[in-house]
Amino acid sequence: MTASRKRITQQDIARMTGVSQATVSLVLNGRGDADVRIAPETRERVLAAIRSTGYVADPIARRLADRHNRILGVFTYEPVFPAGSADFYHPFLLGIEECAERLGCDLLLFTSAPVTDGRRRIFHEDNRLRLADGCILLGRSLDRDELTRLVEEGQPFVSVGRRDDAGGPVPYVGADYLTATAAVVDRAAGAGHRELCYLGDGGEPAGSSGGTGGSVPESFADRFAGYRDAARRHGLVPRRERASGRTPADVLDALVAAGVTAVLVEEFADGVALAAVARERGLDIPGDLSMLALGDPTRPAPTDIDFSGYRIPRREMGRQATEVLTALIAGEVSRADARRLLPCGPVEGVTLAAPRN
Repeated sequence: MTASRKRITQQDIARMTGVSQATVSLVLNGRGDADVRIAPETRERVLAAIRSTGYVADPIARRLADRHNRILGVFTYEPVFPAGSADFYHPFLLGIEECAERLGCDLLLFTSAPVTDGRRRIFHEDNRLRLADGCILLGRSLDRDELTRLVEEGQPFVSVGRRDDAGGPVPYVGADYLTATAAVVDRAAGAGHRELCYLGDGGEPAGSSGGTGGSVPESFADRFAGYRDAARRHGLVPRRERASGRTPADVLDALVAAGVTAVLVEEFADGVALAAVARERGLDIPGDLSMLALGDPTRPAPTDIDFSGYRIPRREMGRQATEVLTALIAGEVSRADARRLLPCGPVEGVTLAAPRN
């Protein structure tokens, strides 16, 4: 069986022929005779490369070419380039770039948005959102008022991460944290653990009735819901300890006092800090305390521990968010149908074992 070949893109054709991607696009769409002059030999060189490689233009990209400028915006509520967060956001951006290249689209990173109260804002007096055909939104928590305005104005956009409705359906490509976290509880219960605890701020999602007044992102809410529902299904009490504003030593004291044998950690870095304190006290991980990480590090957390848990499909989320956005722009899908949840990959790790008692 032969291995499948990498899909040829317009950028590949441009490299092979020594022309710009824009020139390749013009040749493919039969343009250039009036507005832009393309030398006959150049046109033939591009066409020859297309024939020799078997290049086939993506159908959505072809439809976009007829009606739009093929510029996709990327707006981040949090900085993505500083070292502290670059590792977490990098796979999302890779996926976005890969899909945009395949579709022959350019990316526009909106960096001129002013920072208010430590957060960037989409809408401001020099708003440039309309420079792009549509926009991908990145960030743990998105501003509810801005989401509502985007929905009301009909601007094509897609959130990387599941979002609740905001005056209407919010298009998104997210990770299925609820199912992944429930599977982690199943693993812990299957290993014999009866005293579990969720460490983090998960609860009701931002802006929901009876919630936390907008302080809890949907990703945390989904994790906690998966834990709570699975714990009850196993006949366990869904215990929770919060990490914010507390030292790892205080958290460990509370876990030990409650007889907890397995802890599910919302933030990877909190798990690293908790494990370090446990080791200092002579506790064995996972013998005395099993630890399960609910995702990848969102901030630097160097460790030699191979945590059990799951990984977030970040690169694929970025890729599919771009795919969904272009489908929205091309009119191929409605906002209500532009919602995808991707499975998280389980990580075996070494931090889950049967309890000693």
